[in-house]
Amino acid sequence: MHFNILTLFPELFPGPLGHSVTGRALGQNIWNYTAINIRDYAVDNKHKTVDDVPFGGGAGMVMKPDVIERAVASVPVAGRKIYLSPRGRVLNQHLVKELAQEPVITLLCGRYEGVDQRVLDSEGFEEISIGDYVLTGGEMAAHALMDACIRLLDGAVGNADTPVEESFSDGLLEYPHYTRPALWTDKNGVERPVPDILTSGHHANVAKWRHQQSLELTRLRRPDLLDKKT
Repeated sequence: MHFNILTLFPELFPGPLGHSVTGRALGQNIWNYTAINIRDYAVDNKHKTVDDVPFGGGAGMVMKPDVIERAVASVPVAGRKIYLSPRGRVLNQHLVKELAQEPVITLLCGRYEGVDQRVLDSEGFEEISIGDYVLTGGEMAAHALMDACIRLLDGAVGNADTPVEESFSDGLLEYPHYTRPALWTDKNGVERPVPDILTSGHHANVAKWRHQQSLELTRLRRPDLLDKKT
């Protein structure tokens, strides 16, 4: 899988994606990327201007359509084009699975007040949001989207069952996890044993318990997910 990243800060990549699971996958060429500096496509050599004041007035600056267009044109194969934007379709696991099937994705990381709408329309960018909040730029959102996709790629995660059993994989939140010691005493002196069912060795009962836990957690914390399943 290849990512083209259009950004004013190419040095932010691979960033956290160069470590741990995603870093190993990068080293194994399971995925790769090209970070394109949008400023390289400004026409004024001195200031490398990439933004201008918005028509109609208002605070902030807007990224220029001609500069973005030239940056996009520099990409040999653009694939699916995504603009990271708080007004976009919210990223969820269903969409991540869809995106992870794409061989090439081009990510546009906005700054300032955003990007001129005309270039988004002319280049056919779809807008995707990672949540109902605003960041200073699209780079951290790009990290999140890329990480979510990369870990679904064949060979990226050591245990192939891991992505299948996680939160949202079946529309529910994930069940609680426990490890050794089987009996742990916390700092307040309270003994906290692992639920007996998990040490029973009865795999069918464990699976049933985990499903019930997922249902209960989802009902308490994200009832909207249960509404979507009905």
